[in-house]
Amino acid sequence: MTKPYDIPRSWVWEAYQCVKANGGSAGIDRETIEIFEQRLGDNLYKLWNRLCSGSYFPPPVKGVPIPKKSGGVRLLGVPTVADRVAQTVVKRVLEPKLEPVFHRDSYGYRPGRSAHDAIAMVRRRSWEYDWVVEFDIKGLFDNIDHELLLRAVRKHCQIPWVLLYVERWLKAPLETTDGQRVERTKGTPQGGVVSPLLANLFLHYAFDRWVTEHLRSVRFCRYADDGVVHCKSLAQAQLALRRIGERFRQCGLELHPEKTRIVYCKDVNRPGDYPTTAFTFLGYTFRPRKAVDKYGRVYVNFAPAVSRNALKAMRQTIRGWHLQLKCDKELGDLAHMFNPVLRGWMRYYGRFYGSAMASVWKHMNAYLARWLMRKYKHLARHKTRARRALGRLAASMPQAFVHWEAGYAPMAG
Repeated sequence: MTKPYDIPRSWVWEAYQCVKANGGSAGIDRETIEIFEQRLGDNLYKLWNRLCSGSYFPPPVKGVPIPKKSGGVRLLGVPTVADRVAQTVVKRVLEPKLEPVFHRDSYGYRPGRSAHDAIAMVRRRSWEYDWVVEFDIKGLFDNIDHELLLRAVRKHCQIPWVLLYVERWLKAPLETTDGQRVERTKGTPQGGVVSPLLANLFLHYAFDRWVTEHLRSVRFCRYADDGVVHCKSLAQAQLALRRIGERFRQCGLELHPEKTRIVYCKDVNRPGDYPTTAFTFLGYTFRPRKAVDKYGRVYVNFAPAVSRNALKAMRQTIRGWHLQLKCDKELGDLAHMFNPVLRGWMRYYGRFYGSAMASVWKHMNAYLARWLMRKYKHLARHKTRARRALGRLAASMPQAFVHWEAGYAPMAG
């Protein structure tokens, strides 16, 4: 019997491989990847069969509350494993059609582009342009207009089954932790495989292309719902902010009032006195900082470094490890346990102005010293002695921890 949609079985298998590599928790059916694999052939065949026949209807996504750094919670929509596979099949067809359309200054959730690329671009343009409009879209994933989004999808893709399933995913309800089903009339679940691609397409027309056509003398950098607009003057920044706010309202979106501001990029060549001279983008705070030129002269540069909130979160994470209580472990065990996280922090936050991470590494060393004080009786209640002992350990094992290797080891006594 001929299926209405010709979807190769290999696409479903390749999509499953992607889902497995990315990991993730179970959806509303409580089926993990490990459970899904117990009947892998049957599960993938059933999914392929339904996709080809047009009879696949996505189950509700599981609403998981995630605490926001700024307070409150964000509902993450977790699809089932099978639904993540189905979404990956569609994403792999849709993404190559949309990627060439997207703007060069859009960086979020795009292959071959990273947050570091966006930060480097903002740093360079902050030296060229005196003013920045920092903006954040309030509840982007919850407020995307379905009809406007589907119109954009149809413009770039005419494959019937792709359009069918994108529309079904947009309408799939969300199931809360207490079992209530919330019907969806707008938005796309944050946590879905295809959602970031759809959100980027929506913002391509709501923002990227619109700015290019209507605010031609400014430059922007956008990473998902977080972005900056570079302007030559305060008057231009005020105009850009007002018009961008109007544009988002036309598209059913709203600027976050507490995360949207106009900033003066103050440095040695721009000594003007304005109330706001710092903004935060992708975990980095851009502000005037001391720098040294190649001749050893100190000057003020407008540069990014890890934000205060990110530093606080990392120190809280270290505190939550309670590593000082792990007296049954050796130093190598602790390194094996915590190095993956420390390495991730260093790779991300250490890329620009890495010395600003010193307080995190000092915090980690302090907890390692406390671990020594509990592990060895002769070091109990002797902080200085414990710090010196840790320094000797670091001297004998300089590569044990990633921050020691980078030059943030305690001094040997």
